[in-house]
Amino acid sequence: MSPGAILKSAFTSKLYVTVLVAIVLGASLGLAAPDAGASLEPVGTGFISLIQMLIGPVIFCTIVTGVASAGELTSVGRIGVKALVYFEVLTTVALVIGLVVMNVADPGAGVNADPSKIEVTGAAREYVHQGEAQHWYDFLVQVIPDSMVGAFVEGNVLQVLLISVLFAVAVKMLKERGAPLVRGIERVGEVVFGIVRLVMYLAPLGAFGAMAYTVGEFGTDTLISLLGVVLLFLGTGLFFSVVVLGVVARLCGIRVLRLYRHFKSELLITLGTANYEAVMPQLMTKLVDLGCPKRIVGLTVPSGYAFNGDGVCLYLGFAALYIAQAFDVHMSFWQQLGLLAVFMITSKGSAGVAGAGFVILAATLSTTAAVPVAGIMLVLGIDRFMSTIRGLVSLTGQILGSIVVSRWEGVFDRDRARAVLAREPEAAAGAHAEPGTEARVPAATSTDGTAASETATGTTPAT
Repeated sequence: MSPGAILKSAFTSKLYVTVLVAIVLGASLGLAAPDAGASLEPVGTGFISLIQMLIGPVIFCTIVTGVASAGELTSVGRIGVKALVYFEVLTTVALVIGLVVMNVADPGAGVNADPSKIEVTGAAREYVHQGEAQHWYDFLVQVIPDSMVGAFVEGNVLQVLLISVLFAVAVKMLKERGAPLVRGIERVGEVVFGIVRLVMYLAPLGAFGAMAYTVGEFGTDTLISLLGVVLLFLGTGLFFSVVVLGVVARLCGIRVLRLYRHFKSELLITLGTANYEAVMPQLMTKLVDLGCPKRIVGLTVPSGYAFNGDGVCLYLGFAALYIAQAFDVHMSFWQQLGLLAVFMITSKGSAGVAGAGFVILAATLSTTAAVPVAGIMLVLGIDRFMSTIRGLVSLTGQILGSIVVSRWEGVFDRDRARAVLAREPEAAAGAHAEPGTEARVPAATSTDGTAASETATGTTPAT
């Protein structure tokens, strides 16, 4: 293979390998030269910002074209309700698992920390102030933007989702008169996903910069001091993603490990950047190519970024009990059940909140007074590493969301999904496609009469 062919495949069919190498190099730089690694923060955040600037247009174009191609408008509301039911059930399961693991493992025993001697300072104080300003109903109030344009300027997923759905329904009501407008938005969508493919060339650079910053800024001392807690949380996250979501995947007729292999680029980018919003555009297109109708993906994925907090909920129960154990605070079953109920409400306000898991933890502890809020200082040092695990767990739940809703609606093309996941010869035909594209299999028709291989905007899916 020529050097040119190797270089091309490194940013197309083998992009995940390039990202993995970039992560290793970034971590190595952070260890060898911490100051140099920490100085690369703008590289990682710059890549994330490039993707985040496209999230609003991606959601808008996908939802408008998806709803326009749907049947009756009542199906839109039905899909939305089913998506919310799925996310609510899975996040509740995640909360319960976090609490159970902490009760069994009891990693905070023996720490014997004194809350009166711990001062909440620096970033932790800001998290507490931000958390105290949060209310359970914030996500309901903040869903309404100040203006239609403001929703896209602020980048609030919930607000963009609301505007997109209202616009799509209004266009649908125009019937034939709205057809030219829909075709125009489809063309705009093609351009937006073209930009996504260009930005994905920078994914290895973004992962390199983000990982170098993480290791250089926080170092290994912080990680080693609480390595047991991080590893326990990692093991719990793997259990949820492989076992719990594995059962969900089997109910849909697919194997979860093959599913994750198909989305390995997205998982690795999330690992490197600790931000799973950075993979939203390519996640949507790959789900459509996998056999989920675009009208379902267009509603479920944006809703998931607003309401799917599997990783956050797993973390909340985990961190709250660790702090309680470290302070020798015994919590009865009923107290833990009450804490679980509070978390179920406060976790819904995580959309668009930076460091959402930590903010919600601080907010809940400061309002319930069940556990001293000063305890967040005990886990602040490892929050960056915990945040990465939270993002990975939430992404795995997000991947399955559209598949579950499509299956629930009876329109999931399972045969096509199995063919793609098995990497059959037909599926490998596009192995050297453009960056961000995914291998294709022959188009199959789903039970709603739409082509299952149709992408969210009529373009080749992005990785």
